[in-house]
Amino acid sequence: MSSTVISHDAGHHDAHGHHHETFLTKYIFSQDHKMIAKQFLITGIIMAVFAMLLSLLFRIQLAWPDKDFPILEVFLGKWAEGGRIKPEFFLSLVTIHGTMMVFFVLTAGLSGTFSNLLIPYQLGARDMASPFMNMLSYWFFFVACVIMVGSFFVESGPASAGWTIYPPLSALPTSIAGSGLGMTLWLASMVLFIASQVMGGVNYISTVLNMRTKGMDLWRMPLTIWSFFLTAIVGLLSFPVLVSAVVLLIFDRSAGTSFYLSDLVVGGQILPNEGGSPILFQHLFWFLGHPEVYIVVMPALGLTSEVISTNSRKPIFGYHAMVYSLVGITVLSFIVWGHHMFVTGMNPFLGGVFMITTLIIAVPSAVKAFNYMATLWRGNIRFTPAMMFAIGMVSFFISGGLTGIFLGNATLDINIHDTYFVVAHFHLVMGSASIFGMLCGVYHWYPKMFGRMMNEKLGYFHFWLTFIGAYLVFFPMHFMGIDGVPRRYYAFTEFPFMEKWVSVNILVTWAAIIAGLGQLAFLINFFGSIWNGKKATQNPWNSNTLEWTTPVEHIHGNWPGEIPTVYRWPYDYSKPGHDEDFIPQNVPFSQTMSSNMMHDFEGDEEAVRIQEQWNKENNRVVEG
Repeated sequence: MSSTVISHDAGHHDAHGHHHETFLTKYIFSQDHKMIAKQFLITGIIMAVFAMLLSLLFRIQLAWPDKDFPILEVFLGKWAEGGRIKPEFFLSLVTIHGTMMVFFVLTAGLSGTFSNLLIPYQLGARDMASPFMNMLSYWFFFVACVIMVGSFFVESGPASAGWTIYPPLSALPTSIAGSGLGMTLWLASMVLFIASQVMGGVNYISTVLNMRTKGMDLWRMPLTIWSFFLTAIVGLLSFPVLVSAVVLLIFDRSAGTSFYLSDLVVGGQILPNEGGSPILFQHLFWFLGHPEVYIVVMPALGLTSEVISTNSRKPIFGYHAMVYSLVGITVLSFIVWGHHMFVTGMNPFLGGVFMITTLIIAVPSAVKAFNYMATLWRGNIRFTPAMMFAIGMVSFFISGGLTGIFLGNATLDINIHDTYFVVAHFHLVMGSASIFGMLCGVYHWYPKMFGRMMNEKLGYFHFWLTFIGAYLVFFPMHFMGIDGVPRRYYAFTEFPFMEKWVSVNILVTWAAIIAGLGQLAFLINFFGSIWNGKKATQNPWNSNTLEWTTPVEHIHGNWPGEIPTVYRWPYDYSKPGHDEDFIPQNVPFSQTMSSNMMHDFEGDEEAVRIQEQWNKENNRVVEG
């Protein structure tokens, strides 16, 4: 209770103590969680556009490997002399595209935006536990983005060892052009990015544990908050491990150590490095790298849960099972990393252990998928753009997740490791599913962020073009992978068995270009609606959670008076006996006597006695 009192009292001071904000303190170095959420979102969108353009460049190279495009030389200069992308720059494009999408868009853009926006709002807090640290977390992220983009302007080019930066390519500055200054900038950018994530994670966890409003116990938290909370725990435990890997890599690059290097010959010269192991780097990298998949997917699952329940006008099916499945994913995510390394000569017994844990993690994921379908079943569904993206997210999560069973099996993985099958799998289950979860969140909470509504017709157009485009881009890659086509190759004309896939690459590339153009509809809708969108009402979706009890106009402190008290869980939709199909969390049970169920009171004997008395006086029969 003490934490609740602090947040109430501090809130009164906050709500009335920020009248003298300047432009810099309000929009640039803001400590208001709502503004910081917008900063994360807009930076994430810019990074997504940049990463998407990089992917279109290397898709053009794969589709038409023998053609010259003079316009490429205009934009890329020496990296596309004669209108054809150079092989070393091709690898840089793949590397930076993957890095930006995984870390800057899907980690910071998704989790940074919605954890910041919704944790104080939905828990009934005035702000984050440490607003100053929250501001720092954004600016560390922003500087990381600037350094990563800046690496395109160094003479030797950006990092080019794949987004996983395996040694020895990343550990020897002289190995290829992209191993020089570009790789150093990549490493510096990632250290700053991880510092940002750690600061954010500490803040999110502290806020959830200490700043919930009166009545908001853990089992009354929306699934969004559960997902952000558990994601922050995973990030806090796994991201520092990547820093340790990066520090050792920097020592190998500049201090002559041999943590990852041994028995190497470069340009006919035998290097003095002995005793190191590149496999050590893989262990350290994937100890973050696999939890990272869930750092990306769990917030998207949380947003999807909220949007599906709200727009089905039904309670989420199996709330407790959903929470336990998130906890299960959190725990299991730390003991599956070895499935990325089945082909490294791993002991078969150890490979079997990782295979079993990998297949077990499919269980909590399946629980979530079935619970979404059960929530949708016979719901009074409103197909808003947010709902369309939420359903699309579930579709990608299922179709992409199924192929994970193939890759999690050590025997099968040896055949399809490092082929396009892997690219197809993680772009569906992690890339597309998380992007769709993020977009469903943007469409749903846009009125809360900007006080305006987005254009629905543009939203539907954006959904269908993106949904069909994503399947056309990634689904054919499964068949290429089964045929043994390797990923990250510059051209498919070098080997006769791959030539038959050039036509499929042309289809995939056109689908990617059209889907990419479809994002213009989103950008026009997003930025145009900030000024020209229809003004939002306080609760446009008739939702139950606390953020919709705050005024449309933002104030620092969220609520102008007392913070609402919470009496019930967040999914009281379409409750029999109530005259409306939603009951917000701050409505006391004394105001809903005709729809109360005995299990609502969580063993409160006095409340049960009062309800039974009322039922008796009003001849109300309650089943169970």
